[in-house]
Amino acid sequence: MDSALKALAEPRRRQILRLVWSNELPAAAIASHFEDVTRSAISQHVSVLRDSRLVTERRDGTRRFYRANRGEMAKLREFLDQYWTSGLERLRDVAEAAEQKKGA
Repeated sequence: MDSALKALAEPRRRQILRLVWSNELPAAAIASHFEDVTRSAISQHVSVLRDSRLVTERRDGTRRFYRANRGEMAKLREFLDQYWTSGLERLRDVAEAAEQKKGA
């Protein structure tokens, strides 16, 4: 989970993930969306996403195609939902304790 969170900390990686969310794209097509970044840098970003399992890679000859790994994204969302929920539960407990203290 840590590698996925670290991967998403970089804005360009989030942009790449959005690009491949619904469509499988070749590396060149992904790179073409980033005029201010070298293809090599985009390749490194894609590698980080792949290594963290947020995107999958399919090879066709010498071409590589990438797509968002929705299953892994679902796990990440579940983790964040649980984290958020437990935080809200702690906040509720503190608020209820404060209310009880006030009423006593």
